[in-house]
Amino acid sequence: MNWVNFFPSRTMSLYMGKMFLVRTFAILAALVLILQALDLLSESGKILAYAGNGEAQVWRYVGLRTPEIIARFLPFSVLLGTILTLSQLNQNSEVIAMKASGLSAHQVLAPLILTAFGVAVIAFGFNERIVARSTATLEQWKKVDYGPLPIDRGDRSNVWVKDGDHLIVANQVKGRGAAIQLYDITVYERTGRSLRSIVTAKHAVRDGKGWRVDGATRFDVASGKLVDLGTIKVAEGVQPDQFTLTHVDADSLSFTELKGAIDELDVAGRPTKALEGSLWHKLSGPLSSILMPLLGAVAAFGLARSGKLFVRAVIGMALGFLYFVADNFALAMGNLGAYPPFLAAWAPFLLFLMIGEVVLLRSEE
Repeated sequence: MNWVNFFPSRTMSLYMGKMFLVRTFAILAALVLILQALDLLSESGKILAYAGNGEAQVWRYVGLRTPEIIARFLPFSVLLGTILTLSQLNQNSEVIAMKASGLSAHQVLAPLILTAFGVAVIAFGFNERIVARSTATLEQWKKVDYGPLPIDRGDRSNVWVKDGDHLIVANQVKGRGAAIQLYDITVYERTGRSLRSIVTAKHAVRDGKGWRVDGATRFDVASGKLVDLGTIKVAEGVQPDQFTLTHVDADSLSFTELKGAIDELDVAGRPTKALEGSLWHKLSGPLSSILMPLLGAVAAFGLARSGKLFVRAVIGMALGFLYFVADNFALAMGNLGAYPPFLAAWAPFLLFLMIGEVVLLRSEE
């Protein structure tokens, strides 16, 4: 089969692709502007509450938050762009002309699907190179209440680890493996659920099977006395990866970084099902743009003068909304362990691909 002949003429394909892109990105720009303004209303007070913050920090927040909003609402913008494009083509009888020339419904939609695939590729690259980094930086910034960020933005902060009955808290974790360093350590020594004493120290490093802490002090809960301990060893048997792998934020990592974190967790014997679902969703999420021309195709077929064009557009939007609801629900079920990771990420995509095909065939008839 000659795939070039599957599309309408080159002129018509470029015309439809350009119309689709202009409407998609115009809608996206409007959504980003409105949603960013609403988000800024709730966050600007917190940003300016930190002494020394001003207009520059507010604009920095906008720069970090905008990529997240773009990534989240791009598929929805593709859906609305599809519906507006096909509605206009239908209203101007251009779809009828293409059908009269012998094109099938799939051939009519082919330029939009190909353009949507290009948008999906760009979205994946945008998520990998920009969104993951901005999300990681923004999360770190929020943890310090919009104050100065640590120099190493890859550091982990506020990490909790359990050592038998004891709890160990590290305010900041730097490095990996044997070279890992812990800062602002607090060890809650417990017997069962009863707190016995609190050991605090500024710094800890790996020493044999435990951790050497310098300048430690112990507060005895029963006596209320504070005792200087100097250099001691704590947390015998607690491995370095328990500090570095305690919390993995899938949204803050690129596909390759998340895959590496999952492999490390798997070697350490930690559960990875929720993260595996998020890993697959980094592929299925951008590819959802390809579904939107199928789900919005109901607006393309049927006579515009019948008065049902608006109803068809609403049906297309409803199908798109149902997809986003099903996608979020499946991902939540995957995080809870109710769905296998692959199924949680791809089941809504495959389900609505079939629904879109059925609706397209029925609309053509």
